[in-house]
Amino acid sequence: MPPTVIDLRRTEDARDVVHRAVQALAEGRAVAFPTETDYVVASSGRDPRAVAALCGLVPRHGDEPRLTLTLKSADEALDWAPRMTAVGRRIARRCWPGPVAMLVPDDHAESLVQRLPAATRDAVVGGGRLRLRIPGHPMLSDCLRMLAGPVLLAEPGQPGDEPAVTVADVMSRAGASVSLVIDDGRARYAQACTTIELDDVSFRMVRPGIVSEETLRRLASLMVLFVCTGNTCRSPMAEALFRCLVAERLGCRADEIEQHGVVVASAGLAAWGGGAASSGAVEAVVEMGADLSAHESQPLTETLVTQADVILTMTAAHRAAILAQFPTAGGRVAMLSPDRHDVLDPIGGSLETYRTCAQQIRGHLEARIDTLGIRSAGR
Repeated sequence: MPPTVIDLRRTEDARDVVHRAVQALAEGRAVAFPTETDYVVASSGRDPRAVAALCGLVPRHGDEPRLTLTLKSADEALDWAPRMTAVGRRIARRCWPGPVAMLVPDDHAESLVQRLPAATRDAVVGGGRLRLRIPGHPMLSDCLRMLAGPVLLAEPGQPGDEPAVTVADVMSRAGASVSLVIDDGRARYAQACTTIELDDVSFRMVRPGIVSEETLRRLASLMVLFVCTGNTCRSPMAEALFRCLVAERLGCRADEIEQHGVVVASAGLAAWGGGAASSGAVEAVVEMGADLSAHESQPLTETLVTQADVILTMTAAHRAAILAQFPTAGGRVAMLSPDRHDVLDPIGGSLETYRTCAQQIRGHLEARIDTLGIRSAGR
């Protein structure tokens, strides 16, 4: 019996399509979904027969997992890979949902992989690794939110095949294996998903795709964000002084630290965009070897909070305000002072006040830098 094909571009109610797809998956049937890169075939990981049918669409390629485990959110990755490295967590937070798949070690007793049926575990694990992905198409995301248990993905075809970027492509490869096909036209990017494998400190490219290695290296960088009120005094001074400390540790110039995997920024809870640093702040950091002459203030945004690995605030009130607005950032927000003392606010004060503030900030930065995993040059 040929599969039912639903054209998303002509449907009046996408919610009805979601419910039909969810019902099919819950009943153990396979559904072809569009993603931003290609078309994939999905099945419930709780049904051994559905998993076996999905495996039939993808021949074993070396010791890689046959199937991909798709997740609801980047936070869920730690349930399946509790030892995911800091680099992996950064890429997950910044790339998912999106066209990147990650091979992660499957070697932790508390991983949810251990609770999967044996047949499912064999399908998603290969060479001691698990492949994870969160495609960026809303149809699949909406279905995942309504399903209990894991959903597995197959990219049907032989090794070396071009990705299935149209419904015709996926139907020619999946045949009668699918009962429902969601048609959203040619895939947006119509290129392969990038696949990487995490190692202890970084990653390696397994299969190139739409996201380049250069972009992933940038996205894997450590991002430290300093926050104050107006982003004209304290947080810019912290940003400039921290750049110098990092450069000294890495053995490079302050304007080269991003090439070494460290991104530094600052923002203000009540900042206007494009404002210059206060003259007192500029002069105080110049005396300490830093440069604020090109600083432009910016407000704290959800994007900055989401992408930052570490958010350091000048006061307890700043930290509380961030947590009130962005509660999911809790584990990444701390006061700059390790002893949780507020940093002196120099606004409206003399140059000597700014100097005192800058010295206080530098002391806190020197106490913090060893906790951030920034390796010294030659190590």
